[in-house]
Amino acid sequence: MKNYLSHLKSDIPASIIVFLVAVPLCLGIALASGAPLFSGIIAGIVGGIVVGALSGSQLGVSGPAAGLAVIVLTAIQDLGAFDAFLLAVVFAGVFQFLLGVMKAGIIGYYFPNSVIKGMLAGIGVIIFLKQIPHALGYDKDYEGNLAFTQADGHNTLSQFYYMFDGITMGAVVISLVSIAILVLWEQKFMKNISLFKLIQGPLVVVGVGILLCYLFTGTQLGLQTDQVVSIPVADGLQGFVQLFTTPDFSQWNNPKIYSIALTLAVVASLETLLCLEATDKLDPLKRISPANQELRAQGIGNLISGLIGGLPVTQVIVRSSTNILSGGKTKVSAISHGVILLGCAFAIPFVLNMIPLSCLAAILFLVGYKLAKPSLFKEMYQKGWTNFIPFIVTILGIVFTDLLVGIAIGMAVAIFFILYDNYKKPFLFESEKHMANDGEIVLQLTEDVTFLNKANIQRALNVVPDNSTVVIDASKSIDIHQDVIELIEEFQINAISRNIDVKIKERRIKEIKESPIKVLESSVNEYKLQTAS
Repeated sequence: MKNYLSHLKSDIPASIIVFLVAVPLCLGIALASGAPLFSGIIAGIVGGIVVGALSGSQLGVSGPAAGLAVIVLTAIQDLGAFDAFLLAVVFAGVFQFLLGVMKAGIIGYYFPNSVIKGMLAGIGVIIFLKQIPHALGYDKDYEGNLAFTQADGHNTLSQFYYMFDGITMGAVVISLVSIAILVLWEQKFMKNISLFKLIQGPLVVVGVGILLCYLFTGTQLGLQTDQVVSIPVADGLQGFVQLFTTPDFSQWNNPKIYSIALTLAVVASLETLLCLEATDKLDPLKRISPANQELRAQGIGNLISGLIGGLPVTQVIVRSSTNILSGGKTKVSAISHGVILLGCAFAIPFVLNMIPLSCLAAILFLVGYKLAKPSLFKEMYQKGWTNFIPFIVTILGIVFTDLLVGIAIGMAVAIFFILYDNYKKPFLFESEKHMANDGEIVLQLTEDVTFLNKANIQRALNVVPDNSTVVIDASKSIDIHQDVIELIEEFQINAISRNIDVKIKERRIKEIKESPIKVLESSVNEYKLQTAS
C-alpha cells in the first residue's frame, strides 16, 4: 500500500489522461458493435475498477476492445437481442476464468519479441493514420477502430481522399493549437518546471479544447454534434441506474449463447495476453505480469460487465500505452481512471460532451508517434534480418488487416525464420570439432532432441563418408523425439551398405529400463540377421 501511495503524484495525472482517451474509445466501440452507447462506458468502468484491482499488471488498462466489435455486432444480430448477448458475456467470463485456472496464460510467452515490438509499432502507425481525419473534423469512422477496412465502406487510406470534403476549420484550429501545446510540453525547459510536471500537456489540451469549443459555438468555426464526445446524459440517479441492463437468463438453454461465449473468451484472452506482453515491454521497470492471474481477473471482469449491461473487456494496448507514456507507475492509475469514468458519467456528462474529438486526436498523435519512433525501427534493423523482417511484416499486417490477423502473419514469418535457423545451424556436428583421435566421427546429441532438429541431423549424417566410424553420442540426451530415432535407425540400415560402423553411446540412468537407443539397436540387429540369411 505504501508503494502505491508514494506514486500518487504520477498515477493520478496519468489516470485523468487515460480517462480522457478512454471515453471516446468506449463510445466508438459500442457504436461499432451495434450496442447501446452506455454499454461501452460500463465496460470501461469495470475494466478500470474491477480488472484493475484484481490484475497483477501494474500498468495495463482494460476496457472494451475494437478487435471484438465485429464479433459482438454479429452475435447481437444472431441472438436477436442485446440482453441475450449479455448472458453470453457472462459465460465468456466464466470460461476465461477457467482458462486462467488451467494456466493457459503460458501461451503469451511464446510470442517472439520481434512480433511484440512490431505489434506496438503497428498500433502506433495505425493510431496516427486513423486520427488524421478526426484532427481535420472528418469523423465518419468511429474512434478506436484499428481495422484497415471500415464500416462505411472505406479503408484507412481511402478515407484520406474523402476527408477533404468534410474538413472543418474549427476542428483544424483546435488540432493545431493542441499539437502546439503538446510539442511545447515535450521541451526540456518545460519539464524542468515543477508546475508543468504536475499539470501535463494532455490535460491542458483538453481544457483549451473545451474552451475553444465553447467560444466557437454560434460562429463559422462551431463544431457539429458528431465532432465532440457524445456520452448519454441521464436524468438524475434513477435515470442513471436505468442505463444499466441485466442479461436475459431465460436464454440459458440456447446453444448459440455458449458458442458465442467460447469465441469471446478465446479471442479476448488472446488479445489480453498479447497486450499484457506488450505492456511489460513498455514498462520502464520491466516488471513481469502474471498471465494466469490476468486471465482470471479478465474473467471476473467480463462476468460482472455482462451482469450489469457492459460490453466484453480485454486489456487494451492504446489505453495501456497511454497510461505508460503519461507517467503511470502502478495499478492505481488504471483503477482511478475507472472511478473517474464512473463519477463523470453520472455527475458531469454535459462537460464531457464539450470535448472536441480533434483535440483528443492530437493526444493520440503523440501516443502513436511514441509507439512507432524511428529509433525503434533502427534498433530492430541492427538486430539482423531474422528480427527485422518479422517486425516489419507484423506492422504491415496490422496496418492493412487488423490486430489479430496482423500478429498471426508476423508469427508465421517469425516461425519460418526460427525453423530456417534451426536447419542451417550445425550445432550437432562439425567435422573438425567432433573428429576423435582414433579417427571416429562423433555426432553429439543435445539434452532435448525434437523433431525440429530432424533436418539438421539428416544434413550432418549425409556428409559422413563411406568406410568410416560414427559415434552417435546420446549420453547427455534426456528426451529424443521418435522422428529422430527413426531417422538414426534408417541411417544405421543404410550404413551397412556403405561400410560405415555406427556406434551408439547411450545415457546411463538406472531409472530408464529401456532407452530409445536400445530399442533402435535391437531393430537394426534384427535387420542385419534378416540380411545375412
